[in-house]
Amino acid sequence: MGNFAANEGLSIFVILVWLGINAFLFVHFYMAFLVDRYYYTRVILGHALSWARAPAACLNFNCMLILLPVCRNLLSFLRGSIQCCSRTAARQLDRNLTFHKLVAYMIALHTAIHIIAHLFNFERFMDSQLMINNSHLPYVLSQIGKNDNRSYLNPIRTNETSQTIVMFTTIAGLTGVVITLALILIITSSMEVIRRSYFEVFWFTHHLFIVFFIGLVAHGIGRIVRGQTVESIIVHDPKKCHSKFETWGQSGTDCPKPDFAGNPPMTWKWVVGPMFLYVCERLVRFYRSQQKVVITKVVMHPSKTLELQMKKKGFKMEVGQYVFMQCPSISQLEWHPFTLTSAPEEDHLSVHIRIVGDWTQALYTACGGDKTVVLDAWTLPKLAVDGPFGTASEDVFRYEVVMLVGAGIGVTPFASVLKSVWYKHVQENKNVFTKKIYFYWLCPETQAFEWFADLLQSLERQMTEKDMRDFLSYNIYLTRWKDAEAAHFRVQYEAENDPITGLKQKTRYGKPNWDNEFSAIATQHPGSKVGVFLCGPTALAKALGKQCISHTESGTEFIFNKENF
Repeated sequence: MGNFAANEGLSIFVILVWLGINAFLFVHFYMAFLVDRYYYTRVILGHALSWARAPAACLNFNCMLILLPVCRNLLSFLRGSIQCCSRTAARQLDRNLTFHKLVAYMIALHTAIHIIAHLFNFERFMDSQLMINNSHLPYVLSQIGKNDNRSYLNPIRTNETSQTIVMFTTIAGLTGVVITLALILIITSSMEVIRRSYFEVFWFTHHLFIVFFIGLVAHGIGRIVRGQTVESIIVHDPKKCHSKFETWGQSGTDCPKPDFAGNPPMTWKWVVGPMFLYVCERLVRFYRSQQKVVITKVVMHPSKTLELQMKKKGFKMEVGQYVFMQCPSISQLEWHPFTLTSAPEEDHLSVHIRIVGDWTQALYTACGGDKTVVLDAWTLPKLAVDGPFGTASEDVFRYEVVMLVGAGIGVTPFASVLKSVWYKHVQENKNVFTKKIYFYWLCPETQAFEWFADLLQSLERQMTEKDMRDFLSYNIYLTRWKDAEAAHFRVQYEAENDPITGLKQKTRYGKPNWDNEFSAIATQHPGSKVGVFLCGPTALAKALGKQCISHTESGTEFIFNKENF
């Protein structure tokens, strides 16, 4: 229970608060449209009025939140500010994209409810115009303000039209259609299969959020939902006068014709703050992206991994951080995230890029990856770099015991961590709080080891020379090799160095038994807080998350941290 509270307690609390606010707003605004002011509106629309307005309030709240998790500079600032006070609170910021998705799902849900309710509303508005019978209250209400067109209740002003025409000729109808189409495109293009296979589609359609927010702010300008004015209620009590509608406004009656007005637009009050923060965020990104970046070294690794070493004036980083990169010669608009593999102690920044898509392939070609000759520096493409931005890996050195788990190219943030460890021990830094690192690297094929093996070999030699063999334990797994494929290397298993990696630590075949690994670490470090850091697929994250919660041997707490981009 203790591990569950440490890992998930604050996240669950935040989600419950968020859900609670949504529930409160829904109920509050549902009830707010059951008051006397909207008595005559309900005569025409019934409870569909409340069913339309309650989700609208929740939409305002969630649209206020949706931009905040993607303000990366704001999150980096908050992470640095609260890290010294609460490591648990800082870790919640690493789940920003998860929260962003949850808010998006909530927006989609309330949008659907809002649309369905308004479809009923428009049908009933139209029906009340088509009655053409002065003995029916809905028809009488629909005729109010027909001549001067000011104090009307029914936004459909004539029976010689249709709901479709009204939908495309009113501000509320037209912006509603635009908002809905933009939201559908944004959500469908955000599906995992599209985001992974067609990133450009995801990236471009996501920028329809600009259209979405413009339409959202303008949506309420038409004031299509109307209620009785405060002044009118004083002289015309709807509960007393609704049965006397045939004599409204006639001499000798105590029920004058009611006056109606629409609510002023409120959405802008909810979203103006986050929109301002996001504009500032984009201005900061634009300024930083204009700073000159010089490519100092290009390395083509055999595993079709491109290594770029660059320099940028004033660039400062922490371990495990990431940057966004743009190559104008490939695309003026596309920015892609890459983890920094350099250490803070180095005088350059570096990234390792796996060639898996159109953009990375184009960058690989531009950097001469398909050529056998070395390119001159002036022929290399120009790059723009925005960042760095904080991640979970920044907290590595705040734990006494650390587990680093990387899958494939997901090892990149830990390259920065391990390099920094190497530099700290070379410089004999006595302020390193971390006393033990367990490093796990899971790879499908041997080629993936090639670019990282040199660093591990250097670390291994350094730890041996300083008699610190116990500081770093590393376990490398070939996950897709079968026994038959591994038989040739098992013959050489007794050799001093591993035949695949050249390390003294032997490569293992298959997948780790995480239950045994966690139990062994818990036994080895009783009463410790162990930071578990993962950069890898969702399935592995779920498996490690469960292990962190279930293992409480010897009072050990496993704190799970996952990289998110």
